[in-house]
Amino acid sequence: MAEAHQARVLKTIEDMVQSLERYHIRKMQGLMFKCSAECCERSVDSMSQVHNCIERCHTPLAQAQGLVTNELEKFQDRLTRCTMHCNDKAKDLLDSGAKEPAARALMENCVGSCVDDHVNLIPSMTHRLKENLNSIPQ
Repeated sequence: MAEAHQARVLKTIEDMVQSLERYHIRKMQGLMFKCSAECCERSVDSMSQVHNCIERCHTPLAQAQGLVTNELEKFQDRLTRCTMHCNDKAKDLLDSGAKEPAARALMENCVGSCVDDHVNLIPSMTHRLKENLNSIPQ
């Protein structure tokens, strides 16, 4: 993928992840640490009980991180498949006797379309992630 296209996708994804972290994940981290501290203050519980309590406190955050990771992996897979299709089209053009500049132009335009299409998916992906994060019981 051309550097400008790659930078555009990375910037958009980075902005989305920072927003999710700032307004959703951070709150969950705070709750996890408070919950864990309360587990440690239960002096009558056994070490095993305290450990299990802390594990329960970590579960919502682990679920949230899993959701975000899974969604980003699916996004990356789709974008990769799209750019691989562009690569195949450019190779087919070269194989049919076209010159390299024509194949390069085809590749650039095709990858640009992939990036546009996938960047346009990010707002709906963000919305879906926010809804899923908000539905995780604390």
